[in-house]
Amino acid sequence: MNREQVSRVLQQHGAVMVLGVLVIVGSLAFDSFATTGNAASVVVSSSFLAIIAIGMTFVIISGGIDLSVGSLFVLGGVLAAYGSQYGLVVALLLPLAVCGLAGLLQGLVIARTGMAPFIVTLAGLLGVRGLMLAISDEGATTYLVEDRAFAALGQGDVLGLTYPVWITIALSLAAMVLLQRTGFGQNVYAIGGNEQAAALMGVPVVRTKVYVYLMSGLLAGLAGALNAARLSSGVTILGIGMELDVIAAVVIGGTLLTGGAGGITGTVAGVLLLGVIQSLINQVGNLTSAFQQVVSGLFLALVVVAQRLLSKAQRLT
Repeated sequence: MNREQVSRVLQQHGAVMVLGVLVIVGSLAFDSFATTGNAASVVVSSSFLAIIAIGMTFVIISGGIDLSVGSLFVLGGVLAAYGSQYGLVVALLLPLAVCGLAGLLQGLVIARTGMAPFIVTLAGLLGVRGLMLAISDEGATTYLVEDRAFAALGQGDVLGLTYPVWITIALSLAAMVLLQRTGFGQNVYAIGGNEQAAALMGVPVVRTKVYVYLMSGLLAGLAGALNAARLSSGVTILGIGMELDVIAAVVIGGTLLTGGAGGITGTVAGVLLLGVIQSLINQVGNLTSAFQQVVSGLFLALVVVAQRLLSKAQRLT
């Protein structure tokens, strides 16, 4: 294996390697870490972040960014809880429709006007959170989940894992196929690698960009709805800063912020890595939750530096 191949493997699978090392270290250091209960807790708590991160992976590979996902997550939860009074179908379709529409509008603005995704989705972040506050009377009204079938969707389990975890697994597998085995996935990579060249080759740039932001909005809304089902309420204080955790997980998983490279396997590993870090901090016991943010920030900084060095190494070979 030459230098270029080693660099590519480290870039694509580095998060999986680090995750494995942390699991081994945690298992040796703490008796309660390598237990079924703790593993299930990490997986369950990470599932909602993973659903959003799947959509963010497509967005970042295409060369974009979506800062609105945290607000869409909490809006999806509020709308799902509100809609649950009309049954399971409304509780699911209402957040998907509204959050999907928000993603669609952002995608249209970005793709057709050429505006920076950072600015458009930052406006989306503020606008969507404002909509959520309007629906919930400035956060004073917390809607409770009234439909038992919808609540069971977030709280029920199979083989010790909740339904959101199984949904996350199914979405991850579908996203892998979509990204790696379809023309749409190849178009996403092409646009992220060089948008002008992709357009000259006949890639439908505008349509592809619209689709990735639509997907991001839909998945953020779905994650919010499932979280509302789990909590039995549409909590209005969630989602603040969540977009940064999602972006961190995707980048830690090996997806380049510059676009054109990345994958779902790395993203899932990045999400689990953040979950394992939080679990290890909880095992120590005398560290606050703020320490997890410090560690996650250091991981992200190290990964970005490593990605740059590995990219240089690939260009030199």
